[in-house]
Amino acid sequence: MANYTAADIKALREKTGAGMMDVKKALEEAQGDQAKAIEILRVKGLKGATKREGRSTSDGLVATRVEDGVGTMIEFNSETDFVAKSDKFVQLADEVLDLAVKNGAESAEALLAAEVDGKSVEQFITEGGAALGEKVALRRVGRITGAHVESYLHRTNKDLPPQVGVLLAYEGDNAEVAHDVAVHIAAMSPKYFSREDVPAELVEKEREIALETAKNEGKPEQALPKIVEGRVGGFFKENCLLDQGFAKEPKKSVASVLEEAGVAATGFLRFRVGS
Repeated sequence: MANYTAADIKALREKTGAGMMDVKKALEEAQGDQAKAIEILRVKGLKGATKREGRSTSDGLVATRVEDGVGTMIEFNSETDFVAKSDKFVQLADEVLDLAVKNGAESAEALLAAEVDGKSVEQFITEGGAALGEKVALRRVGRITGAHVESYLHRTNKDLPPQVGVLLAYEGDNAEVAHDVAVHIAAMSPKYFSREDVPAELVEKEREIALETAKNEGKPEQALPKIVEGRVGGFFKENCLLDQGFAKEPKKSVASVLEEAGVAATGFLRFRVGS
């Protein structure tokens, strides 16, 4: 005769998120002792998590928090979109974001090594994934500071949590333009903030490619320097935020839009799940 009730099964499922059969087996093994059953489920879940270590985590979400001029952003991954949109996964991501803010973490490695309730954040996440039945992982943590920080989250699918996140640090009082620029960053994916942030070796490589291309096209020798500078300028316009054509007014650069609004952007972060 079973020494547990349907109410015990329901209560244990709500506490652990484990499946019906797993809960029943744990209760049977624990002879109805709820605390012991929870421990059994934890052990089994963690064993399952170990087996899942080699799996890829290509779904998930991006979450942000802005407090007192400090913006924090995380990319938190799951194996499937089914788990990514579950309330428990979203709650776990919020808890990880809380820990990132509390610890002032600037990288995933730093946060994973931090402690919470006597264990590492990495262990905390592993245990959370065990309850979800999938491998979950903290892929990235970013932190940015400024006089003001604008946050923007974008859903690429209305049925899923945000998969693109932007933090824009700026000075000035025009929050509307700052928001528009954050939306622009989400859509246009700049790789760098300004020309000065592009590695010198990459700029030189672009010059070499532009020169070789122009020569192969048979351009006159005297025109080559101007052609090369024009093509390198095109590279900047494609990859540098301040040089990009503003999404809402493509004939204006982002830099000019910000200047007209009395806003001075000082940096940005952009995460997209899986990229």
